Amino acid sequence: MNIVIIGAGAMGSIYGGRLSQHNQVCLIDTNEAIVRQIRTHGLILQENGAEHTYYPDARTSAAGMPPADLVILFVKALYSRQALTAARELIGPRTYLMTLQNGAGHEDLLAEFAPRDHIIIGTTEDNGAVLAPGHVRRGGTGKTNIGMLTQDASGFLRTLKDTLDACGFQGCIHENIRQLIWNKLFTNASLSALTGVLQVPMGYIAGNPHAWTVARRLIREAVEVAHALGLEADEEAVTEMVRQNSVNSPEGITSICADLRDGRRTEVGTISGSVVRAAKACGVPAPTHELMVELIRALEERP
Repeated sequence: MNIVIIGAGAMGSIYGGRLSQHNQVCLIDTNEAIVRQIRTHGLILQENGAEHTYYPDARTSAAGMPPADLVILFVKALYSRQALTAARELIGPRTYLMTLQNGAGHEDLLAEFAPRDHIIIGTTEDNGAVLAPGHVRRGGTGKTNIGMLTQDASGFLRTLKDTLDACGFQGCIHENIRQLIWNKLFTNASLSALTGVLQVPMGYIAGNPHAWTVARRLIREAVEVAHALGLEADEEAVTEMVRQNSVNSPEGITSICADLRDGRRTEVGTISGSVVRAAKACGVPAPTHELMVELIRALEERP
């Protein structure tokens, strides 16, 4: 399969490196140091205490490239439109466009670049960290959950699952992928947003009564929005799941917390913002999530 991955950070590198074992893979990233390292010395993945070198192609732009069979988007969500616009020539009439980015609602943006029956959304349980340009540590591994919002008339999901499995991933096809994405969103839209505003580790939320009160309001609103979307969500079970995530990662730092700490823009638009947009579309109030979005936007604009 001819695969192009946009974004050669930790996750893009993990998928790009491993998929290059049995596919024609190109990584596109605007960071010249990353591209130079991969083209000159290969992509180094540290896995299970050992280092493995993979040799995908790498470029700083998609200029002059033919359409791919599969384009995987691995940039931060706030850069998705810019990245896809720059790589538009990669997306032909037969190209499938996939995202495994955090948050929800990515399919609406992807639909501006590909027909909905060629859009794949999902989540990944893999994680990693960048050690140096072109040098990434693969941490925990797990399922790569994939699905479509339309019928998979061509059977491409099965082909994709087989491709993932052959390269060391655990592909898992879901008939209701939106349900799975929202199951993950419940935690991100409560813990991640709140730790960002408070600038605290994950464990603080369940351990502080005031923070936990706000978290429970966020959970309640998100569950009500999910119900309005026709999704399943038991408030008590979701609350316990979020509490366990907080308790089990007492020193964990969420992406929104780290981005605000380091003066970067966050992905709040596809996390809390996705709850707000869905709430407005369904006519369900979500005032606490609206407040989180405004607070985080204000924090992003600090000098």
